[in-house]
Amino acid sequence: MAQPSARTNQPLLLTHIGQLLTLRSESSRPNSLRRGAAMRDLGIIEDAAVLCAGGKIVSVGAMRDAARDPWLKRHRRQVTELDCGGRVVLPGFVDSHTHPVFAAPRLVDFEKRISGATYEEIAAAGGGIASSVSAVRKARRSELAANVARALDQAGRHGTTTIECKSGYGLSTEAEIKSLEAIRDAARAWPGTVVPTLLGAHVCPPELKSLPDKYLHEIVKQMLPRAAEAKLAAFVDVFIERGAFTLEQAEQVFTAAENLGLGARAHVCQLSPGELWPLLRFHPASFDHLDCVSDEDIAQLARRDVVATLLPGANYFLGLGAYPPARKLLDAGAAVALATDYNPGTSPTLNMQFIVSLACTQMRMSPAEAITAATYNGACALKLQDRKGSLEPGKDADLTIFDLRDWREIAYWFGGNACWTAIAAGVAALPNQS
Repeated sequence: MAQPSARTNQPLLLTHIGQLLTLRSESSRPNSLRRGAAMRDLGIIEDAAVLCAGGKIVSVGAMRDAARDPWLKRHRRQVTELDCGGRVVLPGFVDSHTHPVFAAPRLVDFEKRISGATYEEIAAAGGGIASSVSAVRKARRSELAANVARALDQAGRHGTTTIECKSGYGLSTEAEIKSLEAIRDAARAWPGTVVPTLLGAHVCPPELKSLPDKYLHEIVKQMLPRAAEAKLAAFVDVFIERGAFTLEQAEQVFTAAENLGLGARAHVCQLSPGELWPLLRFHPASFDHLDCVSDEDIAQLARRDVVATLLPGANYFLGLGAYPPARKLLDAGAAVALATDYNPGTSPTLNMQFIVSLACTQMRMSPAEAITAATYNGACALKLQDRKGSLEPGKDADLTIFDLRDWREIAYWFGGNACWTAIAAGVAALPNQS
């Protein structure tokens, strides 16, 4: 988040907001996934104010109404005021898919890919996920935690206040638990909200590549129980793809996770088509990637309370040309979210503003749909929509202020950072004031 000149836990009043995007929808049920027209309903208030206290939003409305608020009149001397100077304010971004626990960037992969090597060829040459696994296993937990902390700070500086963080580069019980502990350690020092996910079922580790059932047994009998007992993960993820895990193997992992009270989410249909419907019995929060999703499964997504999380940063970085079928999903009635897929191999970005821009220019999402996907539906992908994703009384006071005069500029300007400051749980990282 922005470098603070002051921090406060006092009640906070944001004034003179040029455009306030509340994401309150009049066309959908409270806390339901946003679909169709509801994804274009941003609940915009001009010349607005927001009052926060105790980490929660107290009131949202027009500036003229804030001046007459009885509570504010009685407590005016205890309130810290932040003059937004006509800027744009919206809910903090919810980045619902990241892989921040790694030790180093994969620069060799980057060069090989530019020269024409495929994902599979890079992996066969000892690059790809295997190189990250080796480095994570050697790293101390404190080193991994420091790397995650830097990622969290960078995400915050770009306007993200809630972020999902996966393990997945350890691929052994000890290294995966170490990775989840590193996420926990970093999260304690970050003002935003971190949702940890166990991705032990990323790929088979090199030493068990020819023995996938043995590794699957380790995940189910050792890794998941230890993570659940220590309360290190909220979700369990599986990479269902050729060269990774099959649908049948994923069902075994999700059955074990369900028995331990852990939520389900899945990497699906990124590189090749696959069936989604058998996984619906686990009530997954989100299906992620979906580049190769079938029309039949799109129809299923439109009828179910599962979020379709699209990750265009990976398509951009890999130079694929093709992007996930956002318009087909949206027009069918699916609830779409956006996330960065931050990772060292295929999407080294934490800039949700850039992801919003990609969604508009490359996937033909409207700016309003992209904003909803990056905030409210992102919260749905983490089962947090009762607390996050919209600015309403009683919800967490997570807001981002953009140094812009029109909210559509968030998608228009790409590659930079228009975040003026971010507020998490009502605690502001205030910019330097002259």
